[in-house]
Amino acid sequence: MGRTDGGLAGSGLTRRGLLESAGIAGAAMMMHTAAAAAQAAGAADVKITSVKATIHNVPVKVPLLDKQMVQQIVFVEIATDAGVTGYGLTGDLQASGVREFINQQLAPFLKGKSALDTEARWQEMFLTFNPRYQTGAFSSAVSAVDIALWDIKGKHLNMPVWRLLGGAKQIVPAYITFGLLQFDRDQLVGFVRRFLADGQDKFKMVVAIDNGENIAEDAARVSAVRDAIGPNRDLSIDGNYLFSMNRALQLAKRVEPYNITWFEEPIYGNDARLLSQLRQRCSVPISAGQNEGSRYRHLELLQHASIDILQPNVCYVGGYTEGMKVAALAQSYNILIADGGGWPHHNMHLQAAASNGWRVEFHYIMWQTGNIIYRNPPQPVKGNVTLTEDPGLGLEPNREALQEYLVS
Repeated sequence: MGRTDGGLAGSGLTRRGLLESAGIAGAAMMMHTAAAAAQAAGAADVKITSVKATIHNVPVKVPLLDKQMVQQIVFVEIATDAGVTGYGLTGDLQASGVREFINQQLAPFLKGKSALDTEARWQEMFLTFNPRYQTGAFSSAVSAVDIALWDIKGKHLNMPVWRLLGGAKQIVPAYITFGLLQFDRDQLVGFVRRFLADGQDKFKMVVAIDNGENIAEDAARVSAVRDAIGPNRDLSIDGNYLFSMNRALQLAKRVEPYNITWFEEPIYGNDARLLSQLRQRCSVPISAGQNEGSRYRHLELLQHASIDILQPNVCYVGGYTEGMKVAALAQSYNILIADGGGWPHHNMHLQAAASNGWRVEFHYIMWQTGNIIYRNPPQPVKGNVTLTEDPGLGLEPNREALQEYLVS
């Protein structure tokens, strides 16, 4: 009978041990800088004293639309015995489950443990609560917790997170996601012109009118925006998983003349096989990954040659600890990463940290949500965002806003 131990017999290493060592090895380069900084600072350990998750419904006024849009978030606050507090965030996917998982299971599990050993905490959470590699609520919850732990680490070591993670660059190109499906053609053009007047030069719009069945209207909307911004500014389109393969191919062919920077997540379920086929049959670059909850799904996209740009989002992929591993995977395939899925004030740290980090998305709804729940966060200026030297994430919560929009 063939061996069933995966080659581990006689090695003294269990599958659990292999997983732990593989995770640590994969993050070794990322952690070296932080460990060296901690040693240089003579840093004492910092113990977690409490973890709390809350849900907030934040209203955002969108110009040219009559009613406000509400963005739901799960906000996480981790306190320590050193008096340092870290803040994390994830979006509205399975928000109630995420909140309860954090408060009922992760909070007591993490209490009393070191807040500085981010890799150890991530692996412990994974092995304890997710040994079968599921994603969903687990990935969103761990993302918010991990972001808060890195915020604590940066504050304790008096360094910004982007520099602790690698510090590849302080200025990152930024693009504006302005083109909502709720706009008609004239509104699309009117809204993008506001950002042009502000000096922005990279844009993204959502496609898939009528659930991806009105290709002619999608193409006409793209054409109208291209005419408005001129031939030399970047324009990307986002399908939000809403197209069948045949409709995605039709639209990709229709917009090829408009010099599209990328076609984001066009096909149902981010099907890696079909994305690869689409990529081979059109000249528009393909991007995906913003809602994938682990490095393993990102690896699948890379292995199938499904994408030209990979899009890990730290608020969903597992925080900075997992996000840096995805960045390293992409780099080994000579692929750039770019932020998709919004939350720029968190994702800018990953993009600035990694040498293959390319762009930060200032999605209007999530961008403005960040502007409401934080005090004076960094903003895009003429197509770029400059990260601060403030320790941690450099984000100060707006307590009044968080309380006002708290969901009981």
